[in-house]
Amino acid sequence: MGFPDAELSISFVDDPTIATLAGDYGRTRKPTDVLAFSMLEGAGAEHRGAALGDVIISLDTAQRQADARGVSLDEEVQHLTIHGVLHLLGMDHEDPADAVGMRALEAHLRWELSRT
Repeated sequence: MGFPDAELSISFVDDPTIATLAGDYGRTRKPTDVLAFSMLEGAGAEHRGAALGDVIISLDTAQRQADARGVSLDEEVQHLTIHGVLHLLGMDHEDPADAVGMRALEAHLRWELSRT
């Protein structure tokens, strides 16, 4: 993805914790599956070193989503990790065309990981 020596932080939290973080950073104060805080832009970005940022995943929400999709928690967490990393790299899904591209890249990356 163009960052061969990248570092990132991944935190696994519960629904109350991710809801608090979402509210603290301008989103609706409710549980969500994943939050991503990129260090590639904004104040101090030039001092980030190899750090891309932080991905925070709610295991409570991930489990509900895994159950609903009929997949394992591990598979759902892998999906959310990829999704969060793509957000760190600047991808978004607000626009329908961007959403299609992001979903396609997520599927490709999951496929790539399944081959290793």
